[in-house]
Amino acid sequence: MEVCVATIGRIHSDTEGLRLNREWNRRQRHELRTLSTFRISNSASTTPSTSSALLLGKPSLGSSAMEQLDIERGVCIPFRKYTPETVRNKVLESRGAILSLLARGAKIVWNLGLYWSALTYDCLVGRDEEVVPYRARQLRNLLCDLGPSFIKAGQVLANRPDIIREDYMNELCILQDDVPPFPNQVAFAIIEDELGQPLEKVFSKISSQTIAAASLGQVYRATLRETGEDVAIKVQRPGIEPIIYRDLFLFRTLASFLNGISLQKLGCNAELIVDEFGEKLLEELDYTLEARNIEDFIENFKNDPTVKIPRVYKKLSGSRVLVMEWIDGIRCTDPQAIKEAGIDVNGFLTVGVSAALRQLLEFGLFHGDPHPGNIFAMRDGRIAYVDFGNVAVLSQQNKQILIDAVVHAVNEDYVEMANDFTRLGFLASGTDVSPIIPALEAIWQNSSGKGLSDFNFRSVTGKFNQLVYQYPIRIPERFSLVIRSLLTQEGICFTLKPDFKFLEVAYPYVAKRLLTDPNPALRERLIQVLFKDGVFQWKRLENLIVLAKENVAKMNNNPALQVKNRSMNWQVQKKLDLTDTIRDGARMFLVDAGIRRQLLMALTEDSKLHIQELFDVYRLVQDEIDISSVALEVLRGEISLPCFVASCK
Repeated sequence: MEVCVATIGRIHSDTEGLRLNREWNRRQRHELRTLSTFRISNSASTTPSTSSALLLGKPSLGSSAMEQLDIERGVCIPFRKYTPETVRNKVLESRGAILSLLARGAKIVWNLGLYWSALTYDCLVGRDEEVVPYRARQLRNLLCDLGPSFIKAGQVLANRPDIIREDYMNELCILQDDVPPFPNQVAFAIIEDELGQPLEKVFSKISSQTIAAASLGQVYRATLRETGEDVAIKVQRPGIEPIIYRDLFLFRTLASFLNGISLQKLGCNAELIVDEFGEKLLEELDYTLEARNIEDFIENFKNDPTVKIPRVYKKLSGSRVLVMEWIDGIRCTDPQAIKEAGIDVNGFLTVGVSAALRQLLEFGLFHGDPHPGNIFAMRDGRIAYVDFGNVAVLSQQNKQILIDAVVHAVNEDYVEMANDFTRLGFLASGTDVSPIIPALEAIWQNSSGKGLSDFNFRSVTGKFNQLVYQYPIRIPERFSLVIRSLLTQEGICFTLKPDFKFLEVAYPYVAKRLLTDPNPALRERLIQVLFKDGVFQWKRLENLIVLAKENVAKMNNNPALQVKNRSMNWQVQKKLDLTDTIRDGARMFLVDAGIRRQLLMALTEDSKLHIQELFDVYRLVQDEIDISSVALEVLRGEISLPCFVASCK
């Protein structure tokens, strides 16, 4: 048995701690702990060859890619639905399965071979560039014809500039997951099989047509007989699992022949990329995991009155059927309907951006497919999410590195930004980052130099795509989902309000988080932001305070907070509370000689007292804190200084 031992890192967020505990006890899916080493112990369940290889630091071929993913993510996943061995065993379990595999393999090789031959001919005759639009459309149609696994693969490639060039990516972005629905009688039989009773005993009515149909399943609307509540029923496409397993085996077999090219271009084995894809795809097939994803989102947002997550009817759900609360909202693809419903567009967009950033930077659990069909505007101003089959997890370690990257960007420390790429798994360990540093500097300065009014993720991503295509950079699957999520939600913002400035909402949120989060790691990042080359940045501190107050004001003015008869458990921050931050800063000043020296120098830089700067900062925060009570608490030492010092180190 493999036992993962966390040796560094500590989870400071109560919300995250609750979520991780629930995932271990209720899901047995992810044990999210920051790792520095894996300890492997022998047991009857571990074969000697595998165990010995792992102890020697040479994992067996089937497990090495998965272990590399675990180390990059900073997590341990003790119970996997996907492993290369599991896929191989399922596919080769019978003679009939092997014959089916051979037939499917021949079809794939024939179709892809014809397409590859056409590309080769284009290169030989020198017309490869002029026919790119046609070949890109041809690839999209080919993936559709080859079925669900290839449709999903195409959607992944649409967000992987490290694998495919940008003009092909743009074509694959319009790859539709919509497919003809399978017959109602088949779907209803699956529902009855999962329920263990006739449909009419549970539902008083059910739609005769699907609400939506995709490659892996389809959705109906129904009414519960017992309560009269409207629900959405998600039904898995029949016989889809053997097809997915078969195709994943063929994908990985093909990838084994491409390892040399992949190592040269991306710095990793092609098998690792297939394993990332297969892991997420098999998770999407298990609706019990999606139900638990929903429960986790409900837990994370339980005190947020601006976000709506549909509840799950677990007693009516199973691995192939998911019954959820029906969301009666307006799709974000219909901006006119949103305006006609009297929804404050600015308030709604602010809520949406804040919810997205909370998922990414606070919870470490975020919606991996927030396209316009999966996000709704509620008539009271809330934002609602549906379809939680594709979610991604960021460990505490990954979240801290992301925040480090933001700090390094603010401080224009491009060497450390490049090192952050290595720590996050974009670059193989030991890669020389020196050629990448000038490119990162050019991208960031060109984008940030325009200011918030002209900054957008799509322009930055376009330049970044060129960078990753030129250098051996691999975009880890979880971060391709982050990029897609941010781009998609920025696109929704532009659809509803063409002149919307994403960063004008995002920056205030980040500023508030840096100033108010008691996490010692974030306190350290705040210090890094406020000092540049040993010089205290007075103007930067003022800007952070102004932006943080702006975030609180925008959230307070949202109509969703004004609706009465809401649960009293919902917490609304009426003003920017900097009491804990000031108290911690005062204690740090008293006990940390280095910080004390730097702050005293900040007050006397350029041979003058910076009293005006100090007064300007005080003027900004005087209404947010009770200075006298903070001073008394610090002087009385109500919390022991040794504990405080230990938490800050």
